[in-house]
Amino acid sequence: MAQTQTQQTTSPSVASTPKSSSASTAAITPITNPACGEVVQGNVNLTANLNCTGDGLIVGADNTVINLNGYTVSGPGQQSSKVGVVVPNNDNVMVTGPGVIKGFQAGILATGSNNVQIKSIILTGNEIAVFTTGSTNTQVQENIIKNNNLGVASHSSKGASLMSNLITGNELAGVTLVNTHKAIIAANNIEGGQNGLFLDAQSSENTINMNNVLHNVIDLNNANGLAPNINVNSFADNNCMVSNPSGLCIGR
Repeated sequence: MAQTQTQQTTSPSVASTPKSSSASTAAITPITNPACGEVVQGNVNLTANLNCTGDGLIVGADNTVINLNGYTVSGPGQQSSKVGVVVPNNDNVMVTGPGVIKGFQAGILATGSNNVQIKSIILTGNEIAVFTTGSTNTQVQENIIKNNNLGVASHSSKGASLMSNLITGNELAGVTLVNTHKAIIAANNIEGGQNGLFLDAQSSENTINMNNVLHNVIDLNNANGLAPNINVNSFADNNCMVSNPSGLCIGR
């Protein structure tokens, strides 16, 4: 079987925002009508579409909730270096819809963060829809992730949860895990990419259960054919047609 390998992705270029101290928190006013490029905290509700030539919103404190409130955050294009929502070194952050994030190098980037929840958003036309790096316990739930180059990319992260998402038409891969551990990927529909789900050899102790992974060149790809017991990944009850190695799909 021809082997299709997911390319390594690099982090979008975005200025890092340090975690707020008590002094810096006092200087940042919670925003209900944010503009492109603003550092935000607290409960943030969009009241209009954002058409950005740079980054969209940058989270500046722990315990921030961004509600797209039915609006769209648009960027300068997926070949740019810009990000729709940046979560740099902040914990307990939620980005929720309904709403759309489109036209960025990364739709949502979580770096060095813990307990980031991404829910009920349409992410489309980005280079990478959701990109986590050096993060723990990221939750990606009930989103529509379509027509990006990569759907969800997790690098050097731990404990992610991807559940009940529609991940479709993402050219290179629906989901790719690189040096990622103890992720749970369950009850997703993943279709229409070169790889439906790709894990590299350094990704271990991940659980992939009860997904529909169909109409990809390779539906389930564990390190281009590495036996899953070697990197200790678990595949069970996945509805798919083509896996590498074989035997990862129900009845195949």
